[in-house]
Amino acid sequence: MPRTVWSGAISFGLVTVPIHVQSATEDHSIRFHQYHLADMGRVRTRKVCELENREVSTSEIGKGYEIARDTVIPISDDELRDLPLPTAKAIEIVAFVPLASVDPIRIGDGYYLAPDGQVAAKPYKLLRQALDRSSRVAVAKYAWSGRERLGLLRVRDEAIVLHAMRWPDEIRDPSSLLPDPVDVSEQEIDGALALMDTMATDDLTGFRDEYTAALSDIIIAKREHREPAPVPEPAEPRAQIVDLMAALNDSVAKAREARGDGGDADVHEMPTKRAAKKQPAKKTAAKKTTARKPRRAS
Repeated sequence: MPRTVWSGAISFGLVTVPIHVQSATEDHSIRFHQYHLADMGRVRTRKVCELENREVSTSEIGKGYEIARDTVIPISDDELRDLPLPTAKAIEIVAFVPLASVDPIRIGDGYYLAPDGQVAAKPYKLLRQALDRSSRVAVAKYAWSGRERLGLLRVRDEAIVLHAMRWPDEIRDPSSLLPDPVDVSEQEIDGALALMDTMATDDLTGFRDEYTAALSDIIIAKREHREPAPVPEPAEPRAQIVDLMAALNDSVAKAREARGDGGDADVHEMPTKRAAKKQPAKKTAAKKTTARKPRRAS
């Protein structure tokens, strides 16, 4: 059972739901430590004062905000603790919105909200069923690690999930990254849609972390004092695209071959798809991200 990372309550109007917060995901990445190659002694990071050039203990370390290189404003834990945080012990629901109105780039890590005891069972189920029937998600404010955060509550099976959300001013404006305007033909859009159709799936369970699996094989082989299995050579870098339609045709053919559809691909003749998907493709391309105003520092 995952450990509780935070305890408090969901505040929904005058309804309070005591909950425990538990991580909804697991990290299966392989972690490494640093070692001295000569004798395989562990190399550790130590905290050293730059002025005194000596290692300092945890009791000697505090927080500070650097205004300039020679000017630091010390901030104590007591001062942080006394800041007004009405959401310090509650996940306060402030609005309900359609999920489609939330930009996915703002959605972060997910946490399961578990009801705290039998007294929380009924209001927990009430909120879960209300969210499910409304087809909306809840936007909430809460405080973790001394700062106020924005969150999104949604239903997953029988559980309520809290997703951390980024504030609007934490999202960068991508306009400076975009290339100069170019023309894309309807034929090329149809070709891209044909490629998307051949790659479409409703099941993501078959995807596998090939890198972690290969790394695990190397570690097991070394532990057993044998040579690891040979690693396949990576594919050659693709050359710069000269003929976009030819590249799309080739991609569709390869995707169909991989899926066992067979047959030759021809993305030049697709009149039935053009009328149905022409407008959504333009609508997606027309989306823009507006610049966000900076949020005042507290």
